[in-house]
Amino acid sequence: MSTIGSAIQSMQSIAGVSVPDSPLIAEAIGYAQRLSEPYLFNHAMRSWLFAAKIGQVKAIECDAEVVAVGAVLHDIGLTHSVGGDHRFEVNGANAARSFIKERGLSDRRAQLVWDLVALNSTASIALHKEPEVALGTMGIGLDYGGFGFEALIPPAEMAAILDAFPRLKMKQNFAETCHHLVEARPETSSDNFLRDFGERFVAGYKPVSTVDLLMNAPFAE
Repeated sequence: MSTIGSAIQSMQSIAGVSVPDSPLIAEAIGYAQRLSEPYLFNHAMRSWLFAAKIGQVKAIECDAEVVAVGAVLHDIGLTHSVGGDHRFEVNGANAARSFIKERGLSDRRAQLVWDLVALNSTASIALHKEPEVALGTMGIGLDYGGFGFEALIPPAEMAAILDAFPRLKMKQNFAETCHHLVEARPETSSDNFLRDFGERFVAGYKPVSTVDLLMNAPFAE
């Protein structure tokens, strides 16, 4: 995987995966770890390593530092420390952009990180975006739902990543996080995957219907 950006000085091996090493990546990892519960931090790290490995297997040319930062920070909008009036992906993307802009990234690279974070749960769009956004989404999707589980990562390398960053009851803990977020901010859950968690786990949950929005529009017909 090629990299763009003078901040990357060297490569490192994490769980057997060759990934870029830069001060920005190290700071992003520290930031995500401070904000996140252990299971969520491990999910972010696995997502990055999966994305990096997929990029290598598929020989995808991209800015590997952007992929790293976007993947590591992609779920900070689910943490208690990142708030906002928008759906959690946008809140997280705004926080990620503020974090990296303070460290001198160009507008273009900052926008790619924003898009990766904001679209990480909308694969039907993200996979058609720039390579950095698409690749980050592939890694996140693999860890979340096992998409490409057998085809993309050799079993031994998968085992090494899972050993280095255990799932820590990811399924249960992630579902509980989403459940609580829907209860606290139901207005942010109608147009993203939180809707599914609301309908499954939150008693009395009633999302906004796009049909109702159309039929109730203030026009004569």
